[in-house]
Amino acid sequence: MFYDTHAHLNAEVFTDNLEDIIKEANEALVSYINVVGFDPKTNELANKIAKTHEFIYASSGLHPVDIENISLSHLKEVEDYLKQDVTVAVGECGLDYYWNKETKAKQIKYFKKQIELSKKYQKPLIIHVRDAIQDAYDILYEASKDGLLQGVMHCFSGSKEMALEFLDLGLYISLGGPVTFKNAVEPIEVAKIVPIDKLLIETDCPYLAPHPYRGKLNKPVYVKIVAEAIASIREMNIEDVATYTTNNAKKLFKLN
Repeated sequence: MFYDTHAHLNAEVFTDNLEDIIKEANEALVSYINVVGFDPKTNELANKIAKTHEFIYASSGLHPVDIENISLSHLKEVEDYLKQDVTVAVGECGLDYYWNKETKAKQIKYFKKQIELSKKYQKPLIIHVRDAIQDAYDILYEASKDGLLQGVMHCFSGSKEMALEFLDLGLYISLGGPVTFKNAVEPIEVAKIVPIDKLLIETDCPYLAPHPYRGKLNKPVYVKIVAEAIASIREMNIEDVATYTTNNAKKLFKLN
């Protein structure tokens, strides 16, 4: 079985065919899915989807790209979701300087606040980083000193050297569609060196569809393609990749 640890089934593109998308994934042995929230609307939808579908779980967070529209009241909403068992993680949260460096200070403020919520409720972080890897590392390094830091570097796009730094903080590394791309150098190198007990897989659907569907609509069913690519890179059986990554995710997200 497979665990898609990062899917946006709460995206508008899935509104009319959600049940078909979920059924297709289940029939392909994608047995667990995390629906990831990143703003007030998607947090609410993630919660609703998880509550009405077995073996689908929610996360709740505030994405750095939308941070200029976020207030402390939205953070309180995130906390309310974290009190529910169906919500297994904090995020998607983190830092993203690619789109708007002017919000850097507010991004850092809310990232730190969501790290605090992760520790308070003992639910792992789902961490997004783009063009801000050193700042993200520095913040997470400080947060790791009390031994309570837990989480995953979502769709990791950094170097293998930085992957090792985040692993040293106790974090997991998740790989998605880019590890299948023909020009993917760093994701392939990362796939080689991450300890198998610290590796997760994801689709980040509807974005970043794997080869040969690159540029098209991504779906949870395609997480198997990610697993196949990693199995080839690591010279492992796909069944072993599926087993390890599923068990890793269940451990991180505290599923019985």
